[in-house]
Amino acid sequence: MKGQGEKSAPRYVALLRGINVGGKNMLPMKELAEIFATAGCTDVVTYIQSGNVVFCAEDRMAKELGAAISKQLLERFGLKVPVVLRSAAELHAVIRGNPFLKAGVAEDAMHVSFLADRPSADLVAGLDAARSVTDEFAVVGRDIYLNLLNGVAKTKLTNAYFDSKLKTVSTMRNWRTVLKLAEMVA
Repeated sequence: MKGQGEKSAPRYVALLRGINVGGKNMLPMKELAEIFATAGCTDVVTYIQSGNVVFCAEDRMAKELGAAISKQLLERFGLKVPVVLRSAAELHAVIRGNPFLKAGVAEDAMHVSFLADRPSADLVAGLDAARSVTDEFAVVGRDIYLNLLNGVAKTKLTNAYFDSKLKTVSTMRNWRTVLKLAEMVA
């Protein structure tokens, strides 16, 4: 328990790409939570089985955490898994900034790809808006908002596409998961 005047460490969410999807990269969430706790994080909680971890950590530690967690997953489980972090404030900004939400797009069609790095304007300009005929996207900072009318399985706006074109790592979450994670970090 925190004493009067003590401040808790900031809250973050870690988004791991490709965990427990289609029978690949199998990783028990209990063990994933233990890795975060061992790294010095507190109040560690996972959400669903696809690699979402909410935790508290000092800002300076959080900056190095993604690489440290990826290294631990490779050493302990032989899994090469990118880890993208967002602070509570950044995650809440993602929700406020969703252009498709403002346009009244159905919640089931909305997704967000979280980028590890902010892409340059030149790389963003090189994306093909017509790549996936029925789908739309908007790049805002380190996030890509997606309106996928026919779902994730049928879109050509994939992590592989964005990673190659934007020279970074991405991981996608559906809008309901984004909302739940924002609730958890609040």
